[in-house]
Amino acid sequence: MDNYILTLITFLPLLGCVVILCMPKTQERALKIVATAFSLLIFMVCAYLFWAFDKSGAALGVYQFQEVRKWIPAIGVSYHMGTDGLSMPLIVLTGLLTLLSVIYSWIIKVRVKEYFAFFLLLEMGMMGVFCALDFFLFYFFWELSLVPMYFLIGIWGGPRREYAAIKFFLYTLTGSVLMLLAMLAMYFNVQPHTLDMVELTRAHPFAGNLLRQSLCFWGLYLAFAIKIPAFPFHTWLPDAHVEAPTAGSVILAGILLKMGTYGLIRVCLPMLPEAAHEGAYIVAVIGVIGIVYGSLVAMAQTDLKKLVAYSSIGHMGFVVLAVGAAAASTGGGSEILQRAQVTALNGATLQMINHGLITGALFFLVGIIYERVHHRDLDKFGGLGSKVPVYSGVLIYMCLASLGLPGLAGFVGEFFCLLGSFAIFKLLTCISVLGVVLCAAYFLWMIQRMLFGPFNERYVDLTDMNGAEIFCLVPLMALTLFIGVYPAFVLGPINIAMQNVLKLMGG
Repeated sequence: MDNYILTLITFLPLLGCVVILCMPKTQERALKIVATAFSLLIFMVCAYLFWAFDKSGAALGVYQFQEVRKWIPAIGVSYHMGTDGLSMPLIVLTGLLTLLSVIYSWIIKVRVKEYFAFFLLLEMGMMGVFCALDFFLFYFFWELSLVPMYFLIGIWGGPRREYAAIKFFLYTLTGSVLMLLAMLAMYFNVQPHTLDMVELTRAHPFAGNLLRQSLCFWGLYLAFAIKIPAFPFHTWLPDAHVEAPTAGSVILAGILLKMGTYGLIRVCLPMLPEAAHEGAYIVAVIGVIGIVYGSLVAMAQTDLKKLVAYSSIGHMGFVVLAVGAAAASTGGGSEILQRAQVTALNGATLQMINHGLITGALFFLVGIIYERVHHRDLDKFGGLGSKVPVYSGVLIYMCLASLGLPGLAGFVGEFFCLLGSFAIFKLLTCISVLGVVLCAAYFLWMIQRMLFGPFNERYVDLTDMNGAEIFCLVPLMALTLFIGVYPAFVLGPINIAMQNVLKLMGG
């Protein structure tokens, strides 16, 4: 099984999608059971992947569970799959959030068959991005993930769903065109011509030609920055989040944004280290702008879902800052500098995982309250803490995790990002700390307006969370606490992969 585990993880969702499409659309309960069964099976395989992954460090620089087969040999394209400490946690996170999203989506009543088929197809695209080690394969799955998310927003979204879906698609497609151009440029500038990501990393395309390497780097950066989304390419995100169905928002924030930061670490840093070094300060500045800007705009929101959406821009800014700090040297630096680079990369990857857990839970909570009151206006809430104590407790818990309370996962990721970045960009890191303060301000302000104060009598019949909703949130709460207390659970394999990234950069 180990020889085919990544293929299994990637294409089991496709099998589930085909099975659902072959079922009658009138059997809605059966469709939901099949989708849940396939997503559970995929998560179990992901859990086995985590268990079987060699975390000892003996395989430094070696991808595990590799599958390499000829695909289109005439142009140097192969079916190459593999995983390391960077992609493996993201694969497991994808499996977990997809399973929980499918379970939550049992509330869907419109076009159930198409909904779950698209959801499993989306899971296939996301898994493929994290498993692929051939650029052609990576690009194929990257593009594939756009289509089902476009339809999930456009069909099952809110009143402005068509606008939000088209905006999401056009922004991301523009980035994809730039990625394609950069990919072709690298392909024609290595000998022999290849799109194998491992070989491209070793070859360092355009080495010694800073101008061409920089053009390629910034093309890739723009493609990934739009996906993150980094400032100023963030404007599609609030619209997409607000209009997307709850499960779509969970996947969008929890996984799809991580594809952008994953691309920065997997592609931009090791393949184009000279250009990354030259652009490191610009990347870090963009990260800091995202932190402060996203936090300030979040403070101005009265729509609960928009507030959480803009908080994502701020939190992902810490990842961009850490990536910029890690790119600040291409080797030859002091041991302290290299240690700071590894720490920054560790923090960036850990923050991706933590953000997926925490923000995914927050979007579940937004959806739960919306299903009951049919609005997200903070000005219309008040005193809900006494009426829905379980919901209130979970909301406070996840908000404290997001604002960086020590002992919870949100603190650990941001701390590592700041710790690694401070040794390299002291002023920028000091400015970025403002984001931590602002995050505490808008989340505490949101809690105060929703849960405390005079009780709004219009919610006298409001019910607390049911069993299915609690089931969707408990795993995210547990992992948020466990990683916050024992981050080595995921930092071990991450650290090995980040050392390898630094080594490939010349450090």
